[in-house]
Amino acid sequence: MFFSQSYSNISFFQPQTLLMIGIPACEAVHSWISIPFSSMCTVALMGNCLILLAVRRTPSLHQPMYYFLSMLALSDVGLILSTLPTTLAVPWFDYRFIGFNACLVQMFFLHSFPVVESSVLLAMSFDRLVAISNPLRYAAVLTNNVIIRIWVAIVARATLSLFPGPFLLKRLNYCPGRILLSHSFCFHADVMKLACADITVNILYGLYVVLSTVGIDSLLIVLSYTLILHTVMGLASPKERIRALNTCVSHILAVLIFYIPVIGVSMIHRFGRYLPHIVHALVAYVYLMVPPVLNPIIYSVKSKPMGGAMHKVLSRKGQG
Repeated sequence: MFFSQSYSNISFFQPQTLLMIGIPACEAVHSWISIPFSSMCTVALMGNCLILLAVRRTPSLHQPMYYFLSMLALSDVGLILSTLPTTLAVPWFDYRFIGFNACLVQMFFLHSFPVVESSVLLAMSFDRLVAISNPLRYAAVLTNNVIIRIWVAIVARATLSLFPGPFLLKRLNYCPGRILLSHSFCFHADVMKLACADITVNILYGLYVVLSTVGIDSLLIVLSYTLILHTVMGLASPKERIRALNTCVSHILAVLIFYIPVIGVSMIHRFGRYLPHIVHALVAYVYLMVPPVLNPIIYSVKSKPMGGAMHKVLSRKGQG
């Protein structure tokens, strides 16, 4: 019923549509689950858009650290928007179908934006390293041209890394009876498991992307903070040490709330095949929703300049 062609006696098959489960075993309460989920989406979109507006409208925030924060906010907005149509269509309208090609497009963006976010977090760690280790040359090293080049390199890296993914899935032969996705969005690991073919290439490709992007970024972030600690411990005054480390707190929290869910999703997909489907779904939702929701809160609370600028933007809107 879901396919326009008969699949008897054919050697190659791709479904025209896929069926999304949403959150398994919770179908009866999907409408109630949609309330906190849609609230989180709203908070994430408003919070990150508020960061973008605050940086744009506040000249004192036209600094490398806040430019990188804007990139982080932009990637979070992109991640939310790439999954929003299907994640809300399932609980609100009970519409569970997604075209196969549309699924591949969503998958590309859903995996690209986390790679962008990981790269931005690495750039922010470099920003903190330069600011603490060589503050006199900070403005000379991180000029506007350098920041633009970093942003172009980040986008190019994510695009080139994820570009082969949809084509590697398009070449596979799929089983006519397998059309169920265990989420309300398209993960590479979920789609490739629907195939009735050797998926070794896809598995190796997924492992390569993770190791060459998030894996390398995490190691370089650890190296950056090792150098930062070495510099901080060389400061004579304890007050100077505390002040220097305080400038890193927001970034450290952002790194933790991004990488912990990423590690959780990777471990679940590779070693949790016998876990209940609801565990896979909940970990995936945490991976998608927690960083975009918490990043604006962290930076508005821990960064006084950013918190003040966001408050001014809200005050102007209230007066308008």
